[in-house]
Formats: sequence, C-alpha cells, structure tokens
Amino acid sequence: QKIQEHVSNYNNSSSIKGSGITSTTAKAFLNDNKIEIRIETNLEENDANKLAYKESFPSLLKEMIKNDQISPSLIAEGVKFDVYFLAYNNAILAQELVDQEELAVLEGTAKAGKETAKL
Repeated sequence: QKIQEHVSNYNNSSSIKGSGITSTTAKAFLNDNKIEIRIETNLEENDANKLAYKESFPSLLKEMIKNDQISPSLIAEGVKFDVYFLAYNNAILAQELVDQEELAVLEGTAKAGKETAKL
C-alpha cells in the first residue's frame, strides 16, 4: 500500500534536475518489496558518461533521499529502491540498489569496519 502510494506520488510530482535528464519514473514491484526508479537522459552510452555518472550518482541519490524521492521510512520497513540512470538508448550509465545498508553509507551513518568486527 505505502509502496504504491510512494510510486504514484513520485510519478505525479517528481522531477530531477541535471545535465541531460529528460524524465524519471518509478515502478512498484510488490512481490520483491522494491521500487524501481528510472532516470532517463539524452546522453550517449560511452565510457566518459559512465565514469562521470558513476562518480556523481551518490550525490544525486543523497539529493533524492533528502527530497524523500527515495524514502528512508520505507527503507526502514525493508523496501529497496533500485535506481537506474539511463542513456538515451536505455543502456545503464549507473545503477544502485538503495537498501538499509546503502542508505547508511549515503547518509554517512554506516558503522566502519562492521565486517571485521565478527572476530
């Protein structure tokens, strides 16, 4: 229910500004407890664009979290946000699955070295 509401709010009101961005849409995958967000651009699929967006993608994701386009409260309930940044031909320039762990990394609240703490 909340997932569907979020998707419909996103599709009705979201806009993401940025170089070459033409549109963005969200889609619910209720069975997977997941929301897919596609950010479409008029950019070419090439290594320069892939590298540029791989580097700038985290700050775009942080902005989306701040604007509640990626909802921390839904993530806290176990929903995952699969975000794709696409070239004009729908090739993936950057992709990130934002779950609780990735959200912590993006918000800078990840606990450093938690993998090594299991001695």
